[in-house]
Amino acid sequence: MSLPRVTVWNEYRHEKKDADVQAAYPNGIHEAIAAGLRDQGLPVRTATLDEPEHGLTEAVLAETDVLIWWGHMAHDDVKDEIVDRVHERVLDGMGLIVLHSGHFSKIFKRLMGTTCNLKWREAGE
Repeated sequence: MSLPRVTVWNEYRHEKKDADVQAAYPNGIHEAIAAGLRDQGLPVRTATLDEPEHGLTEAVLAETDVLIWWGHMAHDDVKDEIVDRVHERVLDGMGLIVLHSGHFSKIFKRLMGTTCNLKWREAGE
């Protein structure tokens, strides 16, 4: 049995705008996640929002068994044509793991069939 081919996708915007995040993830959270998976022997590539086609070309997705999606602040910047492409691959069997605020990403909302407008609360715990 072969290992799943993983692509870790990240907006890669928060790390560029917030000094604390940049300090914690100098190469981006996508590379931190990818490094941990590579340490386990998985074949991993990364892709980011500002790459051509957001790094999610048809060729990349065809070679991806599991897509890990990290979204935080630029959900609306993801082009609908890329969402369509990812959606088609998920329906065709590609796994999708949505992290952090990715519940509000276009792809997650499309797959869930809802707006995913969650209420935020601070409990002081």
